[in-house]
Amino acid sequence: MKIPKLAILFILVVGTVAYLTYIRRPQILKETISKPQYPHSRTDPTNLSTDRFQYGIMIDAGSTGTRIHIFQFLLEENATHKLARETFRAIKPGLSAYVDDPEKCTDGIQELLEVAQESVPSSQWNITPLVLKATAGLRLLPGEKAQQLLDKVREVFDESPFLSRHDSVSIMEGTEEGISAWITINFLTGGLQGGDGATVGMLDLGGGSTQITFSPQDEKSIQTSPIDYITSFQMFNRTHTLYSHSYLGLGLMSARLAVLGGVEGQPLEGSTELVSPCLAPDSTEHWEHAEVDYTVKGQKAGEPIYESCYSKVEKALYKKVQKAEEAEDAHFYAFSYYYDRAVDIGAIAEKDGGTIKVNDYIEAAKKVCNSIAETPPTHPFLCLDLTYISVLLQELGFPKDKELKLAKKINNVETSWALGATFHYMELHSRD
Repeated sequence: MKIPKLAILFILVVGTVAYLTYIRRPQILKETISKPQYPHSRTDPTNLSTDRFQYGIMIDAGSTGTRIHIFQFLLEENATHKLARETFRAIKPGLSAYVDDPEKCTDGIQELLEVAQESVPSSQWNITPLVLKATAGLRLLPGEKAQQLLDKVREVFDESPFLSRHDSVSIMEGTEEGISAWITINFLTGGLQGGDGATVGMLDLGGGSTQITFSPQDEKSIQTSPIDYITSFQMFNRTHTLYSHSYLGLGLMSARLAVLGGVEGQPLEGSTELVSPCLAPDSTEHWEHAEVDYTVKGQKAGEPIYESCYSKVEKALYKKVQKAEEAEDAHFYAFSYYYDRAVDIGAIAEKDGGTIKVNDYIEAAKKVCNSIAETPPTHPFLCLDLTYISVLLQELGFPKDKELKLAKKINNVETSWALGATFHYMELHSRD
């Protein structure tokens, strides 16, 4: 019997649809998940089954810019998460630039929220937490002025389609920043998911503060540490006990000012001229810090530069740092200015990262400081910065042969505190 052409066409269409729906589609989904998209991906998340994903939005309001991180997590049967994708966007300047006109900060926040709306399926908007945490830029502002900026952000959040709570907008404490960065690193390296409890420590050297965070293994070191340095929290059905502390005023820029003899936020006895043995002899440099313009001069030639600079750094750090027990035994990642100065001395490639020993900073400091009289460095403060880093690490309890890992990304994901803070926030509100 001859089959009509229309019937044949109908059978072909039905067969193709069935193949794509029941055979080919699961394979496409599997391939998409097994090759997760990372920062700057523009893949449309609505192409995937949304009930298998959870989203979190974290806005990092820093001193120089505001950055949005939109995380897409793949939900696993054992209640753990896998990072499927991160969408990232940054704008300048930071919120603190609008201190005298808070209303103007809302345009930038709206711009970032538009990115979030493009990245998160509309069906998930009302259950996706939206959080902004401000760091150094707002910490340095007078309380009332910082609050005005935060209030404006809250107004924008309240009108957005995302989930905004009473604690969605805040200034981040330094210790919280350290813990969040620790969570990020250990999630990306697998330390949080592993059953053996093996984790890595975190060192961060920012402009205004520096943090150290790690998981001590000896109960004695937990008991003998200052009580406010020890914290515990639950994540992924495990309790983590951490040694974590943030040293405000010991970030590289604030410490540089202290070593030079200045006072944070105010000219020295009405003058902005400073003299330091850490600069090339008879040199003059101009440096702006915390909206104060300084003129910094090197001392007269003939003084032993490294020894004199080292003495100034030791004085600036005297009795300000607690030596961390077990720090020399734990594996550590180091970030921010630790990374940047390692690049400056050629210890690592800027894009690749690598490893460095504390002694590498020490030897580089001696070499740079002792040569600046004849060959001024491209970076006029390199002698000071390297000397400070080398002394700081030793004061924190790291021996000269201690090796540190330096990385800006792990598995193609930025090693910022944003991912850890998002996890922590979602964990706190998981029972809401």
